[in-house]
Amino acid sequence: MNRTKRLWRYPITRLITMAAVLVMLLGFAGYTSRTTTHAAGNNACQLDSAQGNIKHVIYVQFDNVHFTRDNPHVPSDLEQMPNLLNFMTNNGVLLSNHHTPLIAHTATDILTSLTGVYGDRHGVPISNSFRYFNPDGTSNLGVSFAYWTAPLFDPTTATPTDTKFNMLTASGQNAPAPWVPYTRAGCNVGSVATANTILENTAIDISTVFGPGSDQALEVKNNPGQAFADFVGIGIHCAQNNPTCSPSTNTGKSDLLPDEPGGYTGFNGLFGHKYVAPIISPNGPLKDLNGNVIQDPQGHIGFPGFDGMSAAVSLSYVAAMQEHGVPVTYSYISDAHDAHPSGPAYGPGQAGYVQALKSYDNAFGSFFKRLQSDGINKSNSLFVFTADEGDHFVGGQPSPAGCNGVTTPCTYSQIGELNANMAGLLATEQGVTTPFKAHSDSAPNVYITGNPARDNQTITRPFERAVGKLTAVNPMTGKTDTLTKYLADPVEMKLLHMITADPARTPTLTMFADPNYFLFAGAPNCSTPCVTQQAGFAWNHGDVSPDINTTWLGIVGPGI
Repeated sequence: MNRTKRLWRYPITRLITMAAVLVMLLGFAGYTSRTTTHAAGNNACQLDSAQGNIKHVIYVQFDNVHFTRDNPHVPSDLEQMPNLLNFMTNNGVLLSNHHTPLIAHTATDILTSLTGVYGDRHGVPISNSFRYFNPDGTSNLGVSFAYWTAPLFDPTTATPTDTKFNMLTASGQNAPAPWVPYTRAGCNVGSVATANTILENTAIDISTVFGPGSDQALEVKNNPGQAFADFVGIGIHCAQNNPTCSPSTNTGKSDLLPDEPGGYTGFNGLFGHKYVAPIISPNGPLKDLNGNVIQDPQGHIGFPGFDGMSAAVSLSYVAAMQEHGVPVTYSYISDAHDAHPSGPAYGPGQAGYVQALKSYDNAFGSFFKRLQSDGINKSNSLFVFTADEGDHFVGGQPSPAGCNGVTTPCTYSQIGELNANMAGLLATEQGVTTPFKAHSDSAPNVYITGNPARDNQTITRPFERAVGKLTAVNPMTGKTDTLTKYLADPVEMKLLHMITADPARTPTLTMFADPNYFLFAGAPNCSTPCVTQQAGFAWNHGDVSPDINTTWLGIVGPGI
């Protein structure tokens, strides 16, 4: 997903696989110090793998990069990245039948991968935003992306009525952090734009980590653009007493995890490019794998934004961290099917899409070559590659017929998700004007104003029955589509692991719609068309659809 859309990311087989990866690594019995010179760093790091060979962990998670083809004539994303595909298939294993939780969005999917538990146990089953009920029955916006220990992030008010942790266990505590097993084993852990393991915003995350009266908070006030580039998106969680995160010399801050099982004291972290870059690029500004100084579109040197995390940028951070005493890295790479940072979306085989994938492939080629020269390779490192979810492409047939994108570029006269005003359709088709808000999505979560009970026979049940009958005329085909595929009330949502320890976050219902549609709660009329095609976004997810819910996992390393 285009992560500028963040405010408005597994069935059990996937969870077992990711848990098995940790079991492979962390027995904590002791491991020999790193043998490479360039990558030498923290010799206290003890990753007790089966044969004691694993010295580095490199975890890379893509946003919406596909193993399967979206058009039978156009090579898939991975097919167009042979440097990565061949690295996995020639040196390890590639599993292509993994699946997402519901709903399938970037925050939820990545957090499920990192924690090994569903959203009901890490607190974020709905993303990339959600809503929460106020005591008076109205509902407010919550943003799924916030630092691990931050409270619920509502950007619409300074006084939210819900201040529980965003990351929340089933018992209502702050969820255990995924870097802790590594740091307790003496390993520094680098995070490159990986959901909620770094600062996600300059609204509440700065005060959460640095304090409301800090120099960093003052920079946010006086120079917000540079502050975002300085503090958001990049971080290192250090082993206990490791000098990399020294408060006195490197502006380290206490890595506070108030509810961590077994306690977590004496650990520090570096939060932001401003403090990480001097450690991993001591001889000058950090550059991407193409030799360009990393900066945002406005020229602020530092973190380029989540939609600026191309392979060349993200993998440069990873390589530099691995070379400078950070043997465990988790990273995020932006999708390739959008023209970042502002769009529009590309269709399969469209020239911009093919060019983006080619640049990603080149970046992986450079990355693997650089690591090899550092002595970091399949003999001593565990590599994990995956994607948060798939997508459903919304668009017409490409031209010319049979185009493959690589030798014959595809073009599209019809492209873009079908935006549908759910409130307008309910009013005009079913005569239902019950006030509600929604998390806009192809799987919209509905919050009926007043927060009526799930079995309320005068409000909730009639509303649900009306939603189930909604139709729309498809602007691409001219045919009438039934919008609702499935409905889930809180009982079904509990079975889907969507109910958290915070009752205020529980929606009235979730609608799983035709995956061509993106539904929102607009005006309760169709004075302006209730269904339009939006060219800015053409890749729908969140919903129940095989092309959305099926994803892949590649693992390379000793013994694999």
